[in-house]
Amino acid sequence: MDRLKQIESFVAVSTKGSLTAAALAEGVAPAVIGRRIDALEERLGVKLLMRTTRRITLTHEGSAFLEDCQRLLADLGNAEASVTAGGVKASGHLRVTAPAGFGRRHVAPLVPGFLAQHPEVSLSLNLSDRVVDIVNEGFDCAIRVGDLPDSSLVSVRLADNRRLCVAAPSYLARAGTPASPAELTKHQCLTLSSDASQTRGWAFVADGEITHLRPGGRLDCSDGQVLHRWCVQGLGIAWRSTWEVEGDIAAGRLVPLLEDFAAPPNGIYAVFPQRRHLPLRVRLWIDFVKHSFGDPGYWAASAAANA
Repeated sequence: MDRLKQIESFVAVSTKGSLTAAALAEGVAPAVIGRRIDALEERLGVKLLMRTTRRITLTHEGSAFLEDCQRLLADLGNAEASVTAGGVKASGHLRVTAPAGFGRRHVAPLVPGFLAQHPEVSLSLNLSDRVVDIVNEGFDCAIRVGDLPDSSLVSVRLADNRRLCVAAPSYLARAGTPASPAELTKHQCLTLSSDASQTRGWAFVADGEITHLRPGGRLDCSDGQVLHRWCVQGLGIAWRSTWEVEGDIAAGRLVPLLEDFAAPPNGIYAVFPQRRHLPLRVRLWIDFVKHSFGDPGYWAASAAANA
């Protein structure tokens, strides 16, 4: 307890700029704060603060130590909040981005429940099929589907995502059913034209190895929902995620193809900037989404609702 008090007093003096201000905030005499700082410096064997009658400045060692102490106190506060009944009090504004189609169906519906649990949080949801630069554009978190590019961002896997080829019965009756990925070159394939999506092409397993194909066709679009509609209308074969087409498959509007060649699942992720002090509202949002997607009945209910 003495060590924690010493650290808290050191942080308070460093951020408030004086013993008097730190003492006033805690409701103790300045001499008490001074003794704690003296004891901390003696225990560490270094000078953390340079004190004069006019001002207090951090030494080089003090500046480095302050950052570690602030992180320690923030982590302690978050740990206590997460286990204290009724003690989780997130606040502030949360900016989230997600792919347009997935966001409409699986992110936007979660927002009201999250805000109901945390009434002091406000939230902006951006839906876009481009890969948003969350650091430079000021977002707290991105929900992303599929393989992640190498970056300095931190990711948390929320659920598995499987993609497969699908086509409408009317298209298959007219053009036939491909027996292997190589036969896709003979078919009209509906592909994403966005430079930021599916850059490696459609993924299949051949001879135990994952391969990528770039099929072509007369139609492409940057919006996945449009491709989905075109596919249901019988305009060609599309490579879509199961979360998007499982309702259509159950209803007979689409037929799964090349299932023996389907690649292993990739992931649905929450991605956020690498920060030492992740805001509580961001951490709680990620936990909320992960818990929702982890419910075994969630995806089955979604498929039934869209059948």
